Amino acid sequence: MLIRDKKHFTIGLIMLIVFAIVLIVMSLPIFGGKNAFESADNLYNSIAKGSSYKIPQLEKQAKGFKETVIDCAIDLEGIPNMDLARKMAAMAGIQFSQSEGKFKLKGDLGRIAMAALKDSDLMYYDKETQVSNKYAHPGKEVLFVWWKLLNGTKDALKRKTLVSQASFLDEVVKKGIEVGYNFYGIAPEKASSKVGTLVFSLVFYVLYTIWWGFSIFFLFEGFGLTMEAGKKEEM
Repeated sequence: MLIRDKKHFTIGLIMLIVFAIVLIVMSLPIFGGKNAFESADNLYNSIAKGSSYKIPQLEKQAKGFKETVIDCAIDLEGIPNMDLARKMAAMAGIQFSQSEGKFKLKGDLGRIAMAALKDSDLMYYDKETQVSNKYAHPGKEVLFVWWKLLNGTKDALKRKTLVSQASFLDEVVKKGIEVGYNFYGIAPEKASSKVGTLVFSLVFYVLYTIWWGFSIFFLFEGFGLTMEAGKKEEM
């Protein structure tokens, strides 16, 4: 008979069954119409959104770059909608021209950054309608074009060794545009308002993982599979 220790095998089997039942329950859409995994994912995304809002600080920095004129050329490759890019550039006061696969732009760095941050802020607060009405294109498409334009501009400024301007645009892209794009449609939450839920989810995760480990351990004990220290052979 394969089972050599019925006591440990029974304990392991019961623990495994309980583990499976809990897993099935967590997979059901009983947490506000979502399963436990989707609900937890939404919670952590909401907390991440609440702690990622740096746009007001970036807008203050942008004021320090007003009347800082940049003049550079970026690759057109990867820009999905050139008509939208031209419209956005014009509304941000950018003088532009297109030639030989390059998008040449000239404008006030502070004004350009403020325009991109304004759209990012509206998307962060789920005011996509205002952005789409402004450009006659979906808000996320607008932010993607901003992402391509400013990344291209940042790289062009780096090639000109304009380090401070390039670093500032990098901040605008990562802490402004990407935040507005990635967290659109997610309600922001502060970690301090969800302390109980966070602690419970983390403790539950640890205990649930340990439970799985011990259920397998006891099953192996029941089958007579044990780990023993190897004998050291001395010369």
